[in-house]
Amino acid sequence: MRKITHYIIAFTIFFMFPALAETFEVQMLNKFEKERNLFNPSIIYVNSGDTVKWIATDKGHNVAFTKTGVPDGVELYKSKLNTDAEYIFNTPGIYAYNCTPHYGLGMIAFVVVDNDLSNYEQVAKIKYPGKSKKLAKVLLEQIKNDN
Repeated sequence: MRKITHYIIAFTIFFMFPALAETFEVQMLNKFEKERNLFNPSIIYVNSGDTVKWIATDKGHNVAFTKTGVPDGVELYKSKLNTDAEYIFNTPGIYAYNCTPHYGLGMIAFVVVDNDLSNYEQVAKIKYPGKSKKLAKVLLEQIKNDN
């Protein structure tokens, strides 16, 4: 009887944790206020197990993790153009991502998982193209100051 009780408790705890996870939405936009080609918001803070859902509000965008812009051991993710996308973040750290067609135009953003900045220097050393270079510097400074 004691073993059955332990299994019931373990089973209950196991299924409670997914209920604690949250889903955050990020819009992929052609224009917002005076900015063009952007993710809104451009920085999002989540906990391990949370999901980010990118909404294809405007056409022509996708989500692609930036090479060397994710924690060690995380595989690069890339969504299709013009579609909503979701990703569950299970590894702490900073995730840099971009819109493939608009990367050089400054369409970049960041997800910070568990307020872990252990890969900050790695993400800061990325050679961001075009307008993304200036924006990355601003956003990474904001991430550093928020923590």
